[in-house]
Amino acid sequence: MFIVVCTTKINANITMILTFLYKCVRVFCEYFKELEEESIRDNFVTVYELLDELMDFGFPQSTDSKILQEYITQEGHKLEEVRPPPALTQQVSWRSDGLKYRKNEVFLDVVESVNLLVNSNANVLRSEIQGVIKMRVYLSGMPELRLGLNDKILFETSGRTKNKGVELEDVRFHQCVRLSRFENDRTISFVPPDGEFELMSYRLNTQVKPLIWIESVIEKHAHSRVEYMVKAKSQFKRRSTANNVEIIIPVPSDADSGRFKATTGSVKYVPERNAMVWSIKSFPGGKEFLMRS
Repeated sequence: MFIVVCTTKINANITMILTFLYKCVRVFCEYFKELEEESIRDNFVTVYELLDELMDFGFPQSTDSKILQEYITQEGHKLEEVRPPPALTQQVSWRSDGLKYRKNEVFLDVVESVNLLVNSNANVLRSEIQGVIKMRVYLSGMPELRLGLNDKILFETSGRTKNKGVELEDVRFHQCVRLSRFENDRTISFVPPDGEFELMSYRLNTQVKPLIWIESVIEKHAHSRVEYMVKAKSQFKRRSTANNVEIIIPVPSDADSGRFKATTGSVKYVPERNAMVWSIKSFPGGKEFLMRS
């Protein structure tokens, strides 16, 4: 367990401090792969140099690891003058000047996870969707990109009430996004960093149906023997397929390895997690599978 703390002499903005600590951890992980006591001790000189650039006179300065890696390296230093890259002092500090690509490309991925709370009567008490928009940008120069979403507030302000929109909550943007532009017309306008980055994250507080419904029956027998019957049913369209599905079934901490039988996939006992893990490589829509242990 590794704990990162920050001290302050005044009543500072706690959100800014926490954000800065998260940025520091991310930078250290990208430099040292793993943030632990040994990596800090072995690279203490680099850590001092990074902290000197991450914060200046108590204020966060440059927290973009791609820019920091241009002039702070883990290699031996020679006796020569080291000048910070121009990106550090210009308005767009997250992107370097003079980038050129023979082929300009932009890739965008929307990654969403569904969180559900279900009671013992199989009723969904709470459901939400947490999403992240990730991008990979390989563009020349200083391009300005614009991204539009089916935002409910945007449709209401523009008079398009018939359009089906979603209400985004807990929206967090990368520092490259022009927040004033988004607040005015709900358009996401930005000069992107080079390479891979996370543009924004959001949450949708909406009623959703579980993609895979799980039912379990537990029977206790003599001599501390317990029998599990788990049924998994996919509730999405037949033309869709879920890949690499893992169903985790908790078991008592004193359980021993048992015998497993499943209509598809493989089951194994994982003692360090106190659970059985049912792995299904391909789960088509509208299908139902059974597992006994």
